[in-house]
Amino acid sequence: MKKSLLALAALGTFAGVAHAQSSVTLYGIIDEGFNYTSNKGGHQLYNLSSGVLQGSRFGLRGTEDLGGGLKAIFVLENGFDVNSGALGQGGLMFGRQAYVGLSSQLGTVTLGRQYDSVVDYVGPLEVGDQWGGYIAAHPGDLDNFNNAYRTNNTVKFASKNYGGLTFGGTYSFGGVAGSMSTNQIWSLGAGYANGPLVLGVGYLNARTPSNAGGLFGNNTATATPSAVGSPVYSGYVSANTYQVIGAGGAYTFGAATIGATYSNTKFMNLGANGTTAFRHGDTATFNNAEINFKYQLTPALLVGAAFDYTDGSDVEQANGTTNGGAKYYQGALGVDYFLSKRTDVYLTGVFQKASGTDSKNETAVAAINNLNSSTSDRQTTVRIGIRHKF
Repeated sequence: MKKSLLALAALGTFAGVAHAQSSVTLYGIIDEGFNYTSNKGGHQLYNLSSGVLQGSRFGLRGTEDLGGGLKAIFVLENGFDVNSGALGQGGLMFGRQAYVGLSSQLGTVTLGRQYDSVVDYVGPLEVGDQWGGYIAAHPGDLDNFNNAYRTNNTVKFASKNYGGLTFGGTYSFGGVAGSMSTNQIWSLGAGYANGPLVLGVGYLNARTPSNAGGLFGNNTATATPSAVGSPVYSGYVSANTYQVIGAGGAYTFGAATIGATYSNTKFMNLGANGTTAFRHGDTATFNNAEINFKYQLTPALLVGAAFDYTDGSDVEQANGTTNGGAKYYQGALGVDYFLSKRTDVYLTGVFQKASGTDSKNETAVAAINNLNSSTSDRQTTVRIGIRHKF
């Protein structure tokens, strides 16, 4: 009798496993287009480029129902260049995202390479994450609203939705023996969405960001981190701490949506993690403000406009003189037309003007995000593209 009961229990267990629901979804985006850029390294440039409105990608997303409201989940997401077939994110196989975790009625915990809370809760409110693409992001994506940098070795929590309120946080282990703070990254954020109103706040703190394994060094498949290219802040990467405080909001009335974002970005304790031309221990600060607008002319046609202002602080140089900081003024216009639910064509134009002295102690030049810097204080780029989702 006892053997029969044990056998029945075992069969019941196997039956539950066999009937547990699971799924794996293949998905992706191909974004390709033609660009014109003025004064790119001193020359006009006409070229094709991939992944401007959204990064071209190929991913697998899976879930398994474990019962009792508990699910196992995973995401493996690769970035690539349509024109060359090369891997994105410095040649990483799954450079966009790679994580596994558990989801329940209380929230979700995931482990792996992931997005920080500024990206999750404030990034979607910036025009670069909407109709503008990375060329419309803030100069150099200095506040990471446009997700220039992912976090490795990350534990992440995301809450369930409480009547429109969500919140979460991340912690990234530095992986350096004998030091908890080296390469350490952590973030917190919250969002609120109720009817026409959307709000988001986020905080990001990254120690020794320019190290291999640090935040700025995570976008490469080699042991040597890629150098930060943007003159907006490349001269400040010797900082011991990179900190971002961000907030944003949007309100929709009828077919129109108006939004705004703000960020305060600090490069703290300059010279503590590398050589610098600035006084050791000084802090470089940027304040950035954006206002954006979009209007759904028809269900298939969207138009948008945005203005962004970046103000860099004074920073004392090692010789006792003062770098007065740089200012960047940027405008963007866009049109997006949906041929179907999965395919759209778009036109985006961005103009930027710079003034003052940049992080390299040189006269500031225009530096539209992810493009080679101008040789003057002005730069314009125009893109015509097509995006297909699958």
